[in-house]
Parts: sequence; C-alpha cells; structure tokens
Amino acid sequence: MSQTYTIEDLIYLMSRLRDPDTGCPWDCEQDFRSLTPYTIEEVYEVVDTIERGDIEHLSEELGDLLFQVVFYARVAEEQQQFDFNDIVNNIVGKLVSRHPHVFPDGTLHSERRDNVQPGQEAINAKWEELKQQERARKGNHGLLADIPPSLPALARAQKVQKRAAKVGFDWQGLSQVVDKIDEEIEELKQALSQGSSENIADEIGDLLFTAVNLARHAGFDAESLMRQATGKFESRFSLVEGYATAADQPLTELSPGELDTLWRRAKRQ
Repeated sequence: MSQTYTIEDLIYLMSRLRDPDTGCPWDCEQDFRSLTPYTIEEVYEVVDTIERGDIEHLSEELGDLLFQVVFYARVAEEQQQFDFNDIVNNIVGKLVSRHPHVFPDGTLHSERRDNVQPGQEAINAKWEELKQQERARKGNHGLLADIPPSLPALARAQKVQKRAAKVGFDWQGLSQVVDKIDEEIEELKQALSQGSSENIADEIGDLLFTAVNLARHAGFDAESLMRQATGKFESRFSLVEGYATAADQPLTELSPGELDTLWRRAKRQ
C-alpha cells in the first residue's frame, strides 16, 4: 500500500528543502520575488488542465499550486512574518465574515435557524459591502484601487469594468456595446488614415477594451475567449503546416492566395 501524506507532511518537506545545511540549494536560494514566475506558471497549468478537461491530472496540478503557497509560507516564517497557519486563519476568517447568510453569528460553527435564504442580489450587495470595508481597512479607498496591475490585461480590463458596473457605470445592454464597437472601429479607421502611430495605438486599445466589455455583457470571460481563439488558430495553422509539408511546399515559398487556400481547407476540416 502506498504512503498517504498530509498537509503537515508537505509543510515538513518544505522545511527540509529550505534547511540551509542539508536542504536543496535551489530551494534555499528562492525568495518572494523569485517565486512569482513559477506561481503564475502553475496557475496557468491548473487553468489549462481544466479547460482541456484533463481532470485525471488536475489533482497533480493543484498540488503544484499548493506547494507554491507552502513555499511562500516557509519563506515568511523564516523571516518571522507569518506562517502557513496564519494563511489558513486569515482566509477562513475572511470567508466566514463575507458569508453572514451562512454563518449568522460570524463564527465558523454558527448555523442558520431557518431555511429562508436571502436573494442572490442581496447576497451580492452584502458581499461587495464587506469587500469595500476590507479595502478601506487596507487603505484602498477607491473602488478600483486594489485591482492588481499584474493581472493579465484582458482579465484586468474585465475586472475593472465589472467593479465600475457595481455603481451603475456601465452600458445598459449588448446593443449599446456593439454600437460602441462600431464607433471605435470608425475612430480607428480615422486614426489609420491620419497615420499617427500614437493615435492608432490609442484607438486599438479602446477597441480591445470595448471588446472585453462585449464579452462581459454576453456572459463570457474575455481571457478564456482569447485563449480559445488562440488555441483554435494554433490548431488550424498546424493543419496548414501539415498540408504544406505533405506537398513539399515550404510555407515561406507560398503566395498569400495559396496560404489562404490552405487556411480555408483547414477551417473546413
């Protein structure tokens, strides 16, 4: 029977890896900043596994992500800042306080005495009110102040839009967003005709931002849509490469018309 490990074993393993005398030299060299690229990579591997439906390997990828949390906790513990238990304590306390409709007395084991659940709109309003209080305690008084600049651009744009929409600063429906896209395209055409690279870049940015708005109003996640669209392009382009290789025709030697013919063939397939 194989060994079954616990979270305590993972924390112990991390302490062994970071031991300055007997640990792993690479692990001992890491700090908060050096770990961030690996954390981002692990997050995207989790997302990729889910989007591909590879649930068989999801547990493994989530384990890699959990290891990142334990790694940060160990670095912080060595610096006498916080430890893994503090992380758990903070998130449990935060979620208990944000769910008064589940934990009415503000304690983990308190339970509702009736079966009357508040409506989703009331729950969302209370959630946002509590989050706003948390932002104020952290010194983030602006509605958009705590949205991380390091978020992927599409994801951050959608989060900014969603946050602004909570106070009514939003389009009133899909048709208005589509009209805005038409307007942005016309402004882009004008900038292109004028030839100013600064204006062109600005108008392309506006168009992208409005496209994110369209995805949000249609009920989609813009970041996921872009990954899907890019993946679709990669699959089709791979077919184009295959067709060209089978015909012993390097892509660089094909005309735009010939490339378009192969592309249309890939789309049909």
